[in-house]
Amino acid sequence: MTTTLPTALPSTLGSRFRWRVVDIVVASVIGVASGLVFVAWNVASNPITDPLAALLPGLQAVGGGFWLFAGVLTAIVVRKPGAALYGELVAATVSALIGNQWGPLTLVSGAVQGLGAELVFAIFLYANWRFGVAILAGVGAGIGMAVTDLTLWYPGSDTPFIVIYTISAMVGGALIAGLLSWLAMRGLARTGALNRFAAGREIAKRV
Repeated sequence: MTTTLPTALPSTLGSRFRWRVVDIVVASVIGVASGLVFVAWNVASNPITDPLAALLPGLQAVGGGFWLFAGVLTAIVVRKPGAALYGELVAATVSALIGNQWGPLTLVSGAVQGLGAELVFAIFLYANWRFGVAILAGVGAGIGMAVTDLTLWYPGSDTPFIVIYTISAMVGGALIAGLLSWLAMRGLARTGALNRFAAGREIAKRV
């Protein structure tokens, strides 16, 4: 009895943290599909968010949530360390390769935004994938977006703009990257597409 537990525990942890081939494939598919959404939002974002900026400068960051969901969605589906960062980077790479107004700096934004979400899942030791954690991960991605945007695109902004932009980015991250990713994951799970993942099995048990 004394020799079984120490050997079984690392094995269990290793299997939980180890990426399978199916994890890589599905994470890549989610990342690429998300990148195509990014491309569409690259075009649509200004006409939609400009009125928000006119109403209150900095409020346009709420719409940035559509650039943040890839990491959160990939993480809550695959549930492996690095999934949020991977998903957001793949999506950012697709956006940059197809072409956008930010060029290679898109990868910088993707990395920081993905890291913002990744840190939240890491804080919970990659063991809690519930709704509240997904929302917090979206907030983390939003903070990452605010940091990069304010540094790269809005240097020298005054304090009110920085505060409004940061709060708006966090709200957009929570609602779009957090809430919508959670709903999308549940929708995919109900179709049976995630049966090989813990996320899919959990939803199947409840149904």
